[in-house]
Amino acid sequence: MIYGYEWDTSSNLAFALSILPILGIGLLVTLEATVCGFAIAMVLGLGLALLRRSRLKTVAWTTAFLVEFIRDTPLLVQLFFLFYVLPIYGIVLPPFLTGAIALGLQYSAYTSEVYRAGLDAVPKGQWEAALALNLSRANTYSRIVVPQAIPRVLPALGNYLVSMLKETPVLSVVTVADMVNLANLIGDRTFEYLVPLSLVGLIFLILTLLCSAGIHALERVLPKSGISMR
Repeated sequence: MIYGYEWDTSSNLAFALSILPILGIGLLVTLEATVCGFAIAMVLGLGLALLRRSRLKTVAWTTAFLVEFIRDTPLLVQLFFLFYVLPIYGIVLPPFLTGAIALGLQYSAYTSEVYRAGLDAVPKGQWEAALALNLSRANTYSRIVVPQAIPRVLPALGNYLVSMLKETPVLSVVTVADMVNLANLIGDRTFEYLVPLSLVGLIFLILTLLCSAGIHALERVLPKSGISMR
């Protein structure tokens, strides 16, 4: 019995139906971790991209080093560092928050490069027009450059969203009760791993297909020239 649910392993179909409510709990955790992690990656990634374009060389070089360091170290190592090392210094985070931060931090390095490419793709004339209008650097980015860059970076950001979704099972190593964690727990209790793990794989397949379809639909809706920030 797990979370108050019981099942009969005499039938694979009955077994699969009986464990769906349990996996549904893990599905909710998986989606929450993905949304929180991606929100962190979107915001932090944009900040890193802007800092890397700073006119101060020390800021730009430090940011570039930080981005490369995050990209070149495994997510699992970063997750273990946040979960096991930070408590030594008095910083104790809940498992779910630790996992969301680890996902967001890892993918912020990738999204920052996506943002940087999108900002570089904005025509030079747009920058010159903003300069001619005497717009501040902040207004140039917020009202002119970033809105035009968003449609250009959307496909790549969508790919990273799907990748992050498929990376959430890593969080099970720090006791986050995602789908894979619960599927393994079911297998430990029933000695039946095929059905729960197959269901988890099927659910992930459906989720990734839905995410891809949503991103393609959003691409068609957003104007190619950029969104309005008025």
